[in-house]
Amino acid sequence: MTIFSKIIKGDIPCYKVAEDDEFFAFLDIAPLQKGHTLVVPKREVDYFFDLSDEEIGRMQIFAKHVAAAIRKAIPCVKVGQAVLGLEVPHAHVHLVPMQSEKDLNFANKKLELSSEEMTAIAASIAAQF
Repeated sequence: MTIFSKIIKGDIPCYKVAEDDEFFAFLDIAPLQKGHTLVVPKREVDYFFDLSDEEIGRMQIFAKHVAAAIRKAIPCVKVGQAVLGLEVPHAHVHLVPMQSEKDLNFANKKLELSSEEMTAIAASIAAQF
């Protein structure tokens, strides 16, 4: 069982942003920007492109709605999306609020935000979902 499956089950706490029957969105605990969110399928699949075409389509639609909520809650020009997936063997996409393309560089130093700040960010995004 991956760390993401444990988060989805509630065994590990997270800053949840949104959820439906198939997908789960929560704040990245090592964010590139305030509002950096992970979207994962509840079904545990290692490689994003091993999801069925239909699942990828539904996941993208879910991510689109999460990105819209992020954009309303976090001042940004756009919300960027990245599929990396090497650090956790559970398919996921990163949604990152951007002022410029540099904001989506995963080599950048990660932000260190307090629990209170993360809770407030998650709540503001969730309220827009």
